[in-house]
Amino acid sequence: MVKVQEREAFKVNGFGMLLISLLVLAVGIWIFVRGVMAASGPVVPATAVAEIVGGVVLALVAILLMAGLIAVQPNEARVLVFFGKYTGSVRQDGFWWTNPFTSKRRVSLRVRNFNSERLKVNDADGNPIEIAAVVVWRVVDSARAVFDVDDYQGFVAIQSETAIRSLATRYPYDAPGTDRPSLRENPNDVAEVLRSELQQRLEIAGVEVTEARLTHLAYAPEIAQAMLRRQQAQAVVAARQLIVEAAVGMVEDALVSLAKRHVVDLTEERKAQMVNNLMVTLTSEQASTPVINAGTTRVD
Repeated sequence: MVKVQEREAFKVNGFGMLLISLLVLAVGIWIFVRGVMAASGPVVPATAVAEIVGGVVLALVAILLMAGLIAVQPNEARVLVFFGKYTGSVRQDGFWWTNPFTSKRRVSLRVRNFNSERLKVNDADGNPIEIAAVVVWRVVDSARAVFDVDDYQGFVAIQSETAIRSLATRYPYDAPGTDRPSLRENPNDVAEVLRSELQQRLEIAGVEVTEARLTHLAYAPEIAQAMLRRQQAQAVVAARQLIVEAAVGMVEDALVSLAKRHVVDLTEERKAQMVNNLMVTLTSEQASTPVINAGTTRVD
């Protein structure tokens, strides 16, 4: 496939050509009227017919010149085609005149948004999820957007949905406790990967992707409740691990402090009993009720 590269088209100031066109039209009308008046007499001079024909020709020339006038707005381009051949693009905003025989197609260079539908795909772990994204893009090469693809807006939509599906299959929805990046835990990294992949896909259409970001991410309804329970269970396990680690540290600090200060000498059995009591107290979900041992009273 031959790729078309955008280039600057021939153009001149439109106001000057508009003035010239109006002058030619005025001259043509004046000559035509003079010829008609001369031909209305009893004798038609030979110059009258020439003036009528000349006036009509000048009027047609003026109309043809006006057909080359174009107004280009900011962030807009006009793609010019002369009998099937691309002759260039006009990107500079203003009032211009160019070849009147060219077709002039308007292409917007403004930034646009594409909001994808919610797509149902399987993530890297095979779990069905719903995913959607927004893609911010704009045309940077008007010639490629017009000639290298059939419909660049439809091309952006299809390629964006394809890239979103491909992204979802490469990452898990959630990967707690592992080093794997996931869709939920690494949104910025995932967004950059999506933008880079879209840029590669849409470069052929002369499109630049400025941003791509997920707007919706959820488990499919049929597994949402089960996955929610799994996440809750994982959260409980993680919390328990943190509590146990903290409790072990506190017990260890207590034993070391008692031994260092010689507050009391504990046997191994008493240490084990103390560790057991402290661990139960520190890791229990409910408040523990202490039992105070004030010592024993010996009666003879």
